[in-house]
Amino acid sequence: MDIQNPNQIIQLLDERKYVADEELVTALFLLLKLNKPLLLEGPPGVGKTETAIVLANLLDTRLIRLQCYEGLDVNAAVYEWNYQKQLLGIKLHENSGLSIEEKEHHIFSNDYLLKRPLLSSIMEEEKSPVLLVDELDRSDEEFEAFLLELLSAFQISIPELGTIKAKNKPFVILTSNRTRELSDALKRRCLYHWIDFPDLEKEMLIVKKRLPGIEEKLLKQVVSLVKVQAAKTQ
Repeated sequence: MDIQNPNQIIQLLDERKYVADEELVTALFLLLKLNKPLLLEGPPGVGKTETAIVLANLLDTRLIRLQCYEGLDVNAAVYEWNYQKQLLGIKLHENSGLSIEEKEHHIFSNDYLLKRPLLSSIMEEEKSPVLLVDELDRSDEEFEAFLLELLSAFQISIPELGTIKAKNKPFVILTSNRTRELSDALKRRCLYHWIDFPDLEKEMLIVKKRLPGIEEKLLKQVVSLVKVQAAKTQ
């Protein structure tokens, strides 16, 4: 889809019942035009993850999600080898007459590679996917440093296979609840937008999009009650 201006994004989001302010729409437009990662920060529950889901729907492309957590490592985020399948492959080729080099080449091939979200995102064949790196602040600084390399060059090095470069660069959205400060190095590589809790008017508009037939008085009562409860939990 060729998006020419931010107004086109507003229309497409409106068709999908998603309410976005002008600043967020501008950030999404720049993400698409510059193919530069977009970092969305804000408290939990304000729609950061939903933004990536809607963007993938808007572009009619695949959403690839990496949920971050403490201790996240390369095996869970990038790739690992299917060791059981490799052992079976070794057994099957014991008497095949192949050289050691040929056997190694066979078992360290794509057939035995388990692609995790980051690797999958740069090996997409059809079109650029949306890569969602969700709650990056929950991962540790070592993983964040590794992510910098991917965001800079959109390539991953696998010792047994060499360097794999993106066939179609993914559109990257990173989210953070700001439980810890992300590094300046990462922020410099990203577009940035802060998403806060919606005000009363915007929240009423969001509910109207999902429930177009709701009575105005009931709408105000429900939204007001939700905001009061949300304020108590903050």
